[in-house]
Amino acid sequence: MSRARTEKVRAFLGSIALTLAGSTAGLAQDAVTQAPPWHAVNEEAGKVRDLIGLQELASTFPDSGTIRLRLLNAQWEAGELGALLETLAWLNARGYVFSEVSQSQIPKLVGEDYAERARALLIPEARVVETSEVIATYSADAGLLESVMRFPAGAQISIVPRPQLIATSINNRAAAAWFQTGEHIFFDDYGLDNVSGIVWEPVKRSIWVSSGNIDGSAKTEGAFSGLVRLFYSEDPRERIAMPAGANPSDLTVGQDGTIFASDPIGGGVYLAAPNDTEMQALVPPGTFRSPQGLAASKDGGHLYVSDYRYGIAIIDLESREVSRLTTNLEIILDGVDGMWRYNNELIVVQNGTSPMRIAALELAEDGMSVTGYRLLEQAHSEWTEPLSGNLDGDTLLYVGNGQWDRYVAGEPAQDKAPLPTQIRRLLLD
Repeated sequence: MSRARTEKVRAFLGSIALTLAGSTAGLAQDAVTQAPPWHAVNEEAGKVRDLIGLQELASTFPDSGTIRLRLLNAQWEAGELGALLETLAWLNARGYVFSEVSQSQIPKLVGEDYAERARALLIPEARVVETSEVIATYSADAGLLESVMRFPAGAQISIVPRPQLIATSINNRAAAAWFQTGEHIFFDDYGLDNVSGIVWEPVKRSIWVSSGNIDGSAKTEGAFSGLVRLFYSEDPRERIAMPAGANPSDLTVGQDGTIFASDPIGGGVYLAAPNDTEMQALVPPGTFRSPQGLAASKDGGHLYVSDYRYGIAIIDLESREVSRLTTNLEIILDGVDGMWRYNNELIVVQNGTSPMRIAALELAEDGMSVTGYRLLEQAHSEWTEPLSGNLDGDTLLYVGNGQWDRYVAGEPAQDKAPLPTQIRRLLLD
């Protein structure tokens, strides 16, 4: 799911923007030897506003920029200005860039004794990194596109010529195939709700999409909630139903063809082995607040899950125990929407930060910590909100100008007309 759509970073004293500067790129430190357990979070954790409670959250999730911003506000309200400067220093070290409004307000709010020190910790502007290229543009009537992939060579389809790309359209409740002519056609006869995630499953050589109600619109009567194998709808076994009330979004596939799905609204993570007709809960609701991007580990024994406000979790697929991905680097690990494993790295789209960015997180040999960092793209001048996509060899294909701000409960916003959607290609090496 988009991620700024349901889990936006909370503003501090106005409009706050964050960024991660490139000075940390290429750094590496010793891996943390043992990943700590993941502490369950729910809606109540997002309501914590008191100083002590936020200090505890910051200790529990030490790589979350979202929590530090909330802590910053609580420190100001409590008059803990020395501690506030320490939090500003933490943010500065990780490259956060506040909005112009906040940069002018903060020194005034902390008072004369602290103003100069606060001002010195505010980074004036973000470094722009633009490395991707536009490979396709969907016209505006394609709607709210969420994810995209290159049309696989092995996928069965009767139309000629074959499409080059296929994307998911939230509001049109369809998959949208794109052709070299610039035209697209919808596959919308599957009885679906919001179509969000899309993935290629190589064991059965199938394209799967997720269907669930994630945009706040009224659910269409009889709309299917679960996973659907595209171009095979005549066979009812090619649907994988979700448990009642669950709404899948992001998808990934394990080495054996197991499909994993996250529910960013309900908080659960689900799986289905090949030939299953129902998804089962891998981690039921109650552990994550808003699980989104998913990536299987290199050894196939773990699943990485981004919880939008809190960081990245690691699920042991055998024991189903959940731990927290850690790092000794001065980086943040929250705000992650899309996530994929590329060799020994996690490629992350962090649209929960501002400026938004795409980065590569190098994993330790055991996969339990982040030991290196590469900034791939940041603050692109043509971005609105980079969303999800799929790996295509050594490149990432992704939606470059997400349009969640132009739709309200599935309908175009009155003051913002839908725009054409850019599909971008980003070289990973």
